[in-house]
Amino acid sequence: MQDTLLDSLSGLIDFCKYFVAAVGFVVVFCQVYSWITPYNELKLIREGNVAPAISFGGALIGFILPLYSAITHSVDFIDMLVWAGVALVVQLAVFEIVRLFFKGLVREIENNHTAAATLLAFFSLAIGILNAACMTW
Repeated sequence: MQDTLLDSLSGLIDFCKYFVAAVGFVVVFCQVYSWITPYNELKLIREGNVAPAISFGGALIGFILPLYSAITHSVDFIDMLVWAGVALVVQLAVFEIVRLFFKGLVREIENNHTAAATLLAFFSLAIGILNAACMTW
């Protein structure tokens, strides 16, 4: 019985290492994403605006999907860190690219237009899914 318990707990250190790194990446992603958007998502969300919550939530899930893939497919911890960094850069680029094609996007999200926010969220999710799929080696 004790051997089974020890076997089960043998991966706990790796779990903690990967989990803490993943949460760290999520925090970094949220902070950097907030810096690159010209509006303050958290302030707008606190004021009850739905549009920035939709776009921010889509970007977050769009980042977490490839982060998940990086964790599950990496060959070691350093490999996971590298691919998590790639996922972060790709997801940040999505905002900038969508913003280029839809000139009024920022203003519309600031004005709580949910259609613009939903479009950005779907682009973020779609690219996140593609990004995750490409991390299967």
